[in-house]
Amino acid sequence: MTTQLGDAALAVQLMDLTSLNTDDTAATTQELVASIKANLGTPAAVCIYSEFVDDAKLALAARELSHVKVATVTNFPSGNSELSEVINETLIAIERGADEIDLVLPYQALIAGDQATALEYVRASKECCPEHVQLKVIIESGELKTAQLITLATEIAIAGGADFVKTSTGKVAINATLEATEVMLSTIKKSQRVVGFKAAGGVKTVVDASNYLQLATDIMGESYLNPSTFRFGASSLLADVYAVLNDAS
Repeated sequence: MTTQLGDAALAVQLMDLTSLNTDDTAATTQELVASIKANLGTPAAVCIYSEFVDDAKLALAARELSHVKVATVTNFPSGNSELSEVINETLIAIERGADEIDLVLPYQALIAGDQATALEYVRASKECCPEHVQLKVIIESGELKTAQLITLATEIAIAGGADFVKTSTGKVAINATLEATEVMLSTIKKSQRVVGFKAAGGVKTVVDASNYLQLATDIMGESYLNPSTFRFGASSLLADVYAVLNDAS
């Protein structure tokens, strides 16, 4: 298997197939699930707004894809909702059956120097999550800009109990970058804790994915490239991955 083919096959398994558009509906959620071609590989999760968790679960079950997890977002996308509102969002999402919660860190507070608030949001959200529900913390690395702030945000996410640290919402000018990824992965490694990483926003092709997979291998080792510790948050990546795999079949 060529490197591109191998990376394409791996990228599917590591993908959070995502639709977080303002005009999403139950129908678009069903279409998202329908875009999965099980013969070419299934994603780790689908990531949608909380009100569509039920629709995603039903659509996945109908296709015998119940092993695919359902993720949703909280404090999204601005990161500046009241903590009580975020906790309420989290509890409702879990009640609806969400397997994973992608929380936006209050990154604007962190930029302003308020580390305590950022940590409080992570800790409080983690406390809401039963053992089977994972917490991914979106630090919005493109808005943090400096390696120092990206490091600090990653450290706060880890300290608060995050299962994954995620680059971006996909809703700002700069989303996932290899530079931010290197900083985040190096910080995770230094923590000596088992914490996953998720690159989101701007990973559109197998070539893009390959660059992230190589970087993660260099820093964390090849065993890190599994769905329990590495994810891509993507919408358009699936089509390119399937095109590569389809051409080879």
